[in-house]
Amino acid sequence: MQAEPSLQELRELVADFEPGRGHLMPALHKVQDRYGYISRDAVEVVARQLNTTPALVFGAVSFYDDFRSHPASATEIAWCSGPACRLRGGDRIRAAMQQILELPLGGESEDHRYGLHLGQCNGTCSEAPQVWVNGQVVGGLTVSSAIALARDVRGGE
Repeated sequence: MQAEPSLQELRELVADFEPGRGHLMPALHKVQDRYGYISRDAVEVVARQLNTTPALVFGAVSFYDDFRSHPASATEIAWCSGPACRLRGGDRIRAAMQQILELPLGGESEDHRYGLHLGQCNGTCSEAPQVWVNGQVVGGLTVSSAIALARDVRGGE
């Protein structure tokens, strides 16, 4: 992942995608895979490349949980909202982490060191209840282990 891309870099990145061919999602994935998020400039470049409106492109970015419109926090925690996690106490895990991190779901610390957002079930239900820390499963959580994890993240460990 790199920092803010230049317009030229963005144009080159999506140059192979064609209008009217269903390339919106692949183009957005390519931008996010490269830069970690889809900037306002990227929305404009993708829209122009695919001969559509920025509103349509931003609609896809804001609708799908996989896309982000700003750089990720240094430590991203995704809370699993899947049925297995919820049945095994996932809501208590979320509440404990929100309290310790002093963040709502979807929030980010002011210094951008950590964020807490909703994750979608990825099929690792044997680890329920779980969160993903920078994409890595941290499962079999209890309220006390979730609190310890949140304290470690908040403390910068």
